[in-house]
Amino acid sequence: MGKDKLRKFAEVATFENVIQLDAGKEYKGKWAEKQFGNTNPVVLELACGKGEYTVNLARLFPDKNFIGIDFKGNRIWRGAKTALEDSIKNVAFLRIQIETLLEHFAENEIDEIWITFPDPQPQDSREKKRLTGPKFLDRYKIVMKPEGMMNLKTDNDGFYAYTLEQIDLQNLKKYKETTDLYHSDLVDDVLSIKTYYEKKYLADDKNINYVKWSFEKR
Repeated sequence: MGKDKLRKFAEVATFENVIQLDAGKEYKGKWAEKQFGNTNPVVLELACGKGEYTVNLARLFPDKNFIGIDFKGNRIWRGAKTALEDSIKNVAFLRIQIETLLEHFAENEIDEIWITFPDPQPQDSREKKRLTGPKFLDRYKIVMKPEGMMNLKTDNDGFYAYTLEQIDLQNLKKYKETTDLYHSDLVDDVLSIKTYYEKKYLADDKNINYVKWSFEKR
């Protein structure tokens, strides 16, 4: 591991807005109260990377709490540091494996989930790692409030098609969908937030897919 990564790992451990591994289990069922000191809705960004979506959503919605989740501390460092430097109080980051979500969040605790440009895990042998696969969807359904919403942005057409297939297999309700976000009428202040990876994909003239759905049956 390079010196810069080691420095970021050491620094992120000192950030008041970063909770790591088992420490997050103490917040289960009381994230809004214990981390943010309020009763506002809690929104997650899964596989948040550098945390651009988490931070910018927090800027747009000061009356909601946002938690970016990723396992790579050197990536979380960027979003957490930005939030601290800009005094954005409704942002936190949790460094865990997403597979352990149920150990850190209680039933019906989450209002919304964003999945932005995750690893599509294209190999058939890695289907279980896909963040919109059946086992992950089952976890999200537990932590999500009944009226909660799911959002996916991805440049990977195969992963997008796979996600739509899973939504249809479970007969879930879709609210918005497009295979070319920036040439659709869906773009707003929220969907126009761009991550580091999204900017790279757009520079390569890739289309951006988006779908919004809930766990309500059609």
